[in-house]
Amino acid sequence: MSKKKNITQEKLIEWYMNAVLLAGQPNSIFSFAQENNFEESDFYKHFSSFESLEKAVFGVFAKETIYLLHKTEAYKDYSSKDKLLSFYFTFFELLTVNRSYVLLQFKGIKRELSKLSVLKELRTEFIHFIDEISLEKIDFKNEKINKIQDKTIAEGYWMQLLLILKFWIEDESPNFEKTDVFIEKSVKASFDIQQIA
Repeated sequence: MSKKKNITQEKLIEWYMNAVLLAGQPNSIFSFAQENNFEESDFYKHFSSFESLEKAVFGVFAKETIYLLHKTEAYKDYSSKDKLLSFYFTFFELLTVNRSYVLLQFKGIKRELSKLSVLKELRTEFIHFIDEISLEKIDFKNEKINKIQDKTIAEGYWMQLLLILKFWIEDESPNFEKTDVFIEKSVKASFDIQQIA
């Protein structure tokens, strides 16, 4: 049987997630390639290890979220607040579709999600998204202070995303309705605080 060609990053992630859910992490990249009928060298065109693949998974979720948002005709006319809400709702819909894998990744992690290395690419994508949605800021007429403000705002929203993620992981309500309410309240509160400042 000939080996599969045109191996993409997305395909490798899909196969890996399925493998992990069905039997745990594969013993080696060689065995993973054999199970999925592709050349081991094709794996290394995209990832250096299973760990680098795991880091990419959450970044891919964020990229897919942003792609889906931009496909929506009305999105470009949304306010910053609605863009952020749309990101959260879409992102958590994607996580829900992949909940078994996500919960497996976070198994045993009760505190300090920020230290979880698998979120590194998600953080990069999310911070970039926050920079793009033109949140209202105070112009301090000082470049250094404005840069500190930008970084502080981005970090604040990153912490908000982590809090929502932790809430979603622990949410036992039907269709994760409590998470939806938590998202709305969190975003409203953060925008209220920004308007006070």
